[in-house]
Amino acid sequence: MQGRVPVTVITGFLGAGKTSLVRHLLEHANGRRIALVINEFGELGVDREIVTGCGIAGCEAESIIELANGCICCTVADDFLPTMRRLLDSSPPPDHIVVETSGLALPKPLVKAFTWPEIRTRATVDGVIAVIDAAAVADGLFAADPRALERLRQEDPSLDHETPLEELFEEQILCADLVVLNKMDRVDEAGRTRAETAVRRHLRPGAGLLPARHGALDPAVLLGIGAGAEDDLDSRPSHHDQGAPHEHDAFQSLVIELGTVGSPEALMEAARLLARELPVYRIKGFAHITGRPIRLVLQAVGARVETYFDRPWQPGETPRSRFVIIGEAGLDGRRALSLLARAACEPPAVS
Repeated sequence: MQGRVPVTVITGFLGAGKTSLVRHLLEHANGRRIALVINEFGELGVDREIVTGCGIAGCEAESIIELANGCICCTVADDFLPTMRRLLDSSPPPDHIVVETSGLALPKPLVKAFTWPEIRTRATVDGVIAVIDAAAVADGLFAADPRALERLRQEDPSLDHETPLEELFEEQILCADLVVLNKMDRVDEAGRTRAETAVRRHLRPGAGLLPARHGALDPAVLLGIGAGAEDDLDSRPSHHDQGAPHEHDAFQSLVIELGTVGSPEALMEAARLLARELPVYRIKGFAHITGRPIRLVLQAVGARVETYFDRPWQPGETPRSRFVIIGEAGLDGRRALSLLARAACEPPAVS
């Protein structure tokens, strides 16, 4: 159907590099008017702040809609559909809509939303892109002991030893038209082979697989796939096709506020310590560094931690350090607070 606004759904596990890919896409949009919908798991909207603070044309706050504190695959009717109506009713509507899901979202329920009559006639899913952390997959982070798990499967193939992380990994790849194997600068040839093998095990026939560093791919590759994914649901199998619930009870998020932080190095070391001692998947947020008038961004996946300064603190903005931590259900918030607070210069708080 002609005249429908194309929508690209970007999915991928926590810390795979979805936001980096989106930033690169916007930076090289070449005048295309792109609206961005960002979904976060947890109440602190870090990804939206990272994008709006990047200084790229098209990253302005009015071009970005955030759906926070809820998984988009579970709140389609309440949150996503009204958001789509708002974008499609704008005059003129955007040339393209990009939806960045949370790392805990299943993409297929979101694609199904485009079969709703009020959306189907006005928008189409141009493509589903799954961003995969090549280094994490190469290290077997989707199973506590991959070799033992494989041995158990061989001994008794009727056993189901999937973990929530493995299920998410599979679901995101099974729904994808294109898989971006990101962070290739962090793997050697053997690691690349392991990561590609793990992805290809679940790759749909005809789906593409591309390597990337820092999500730097030509928008011409990412946009204009023309998949019409809402009309191709049967080729995108899901563990939840028979109505089984998508459980988020296996995950927990909490927000920690530290006040002023002594140095980027102290914060990075505290984040590594936290990841070593507690079942934490992701840490992200912003820090106020003593004596620095510019905001520090922290991104951590397990023990891999990155920081960079992104922009000055704005007039009227209170400099502060706030982070969202995503980990296993039952995460010890007090312990997490005490570990991350080792970098703080002031008494911290947790919510």
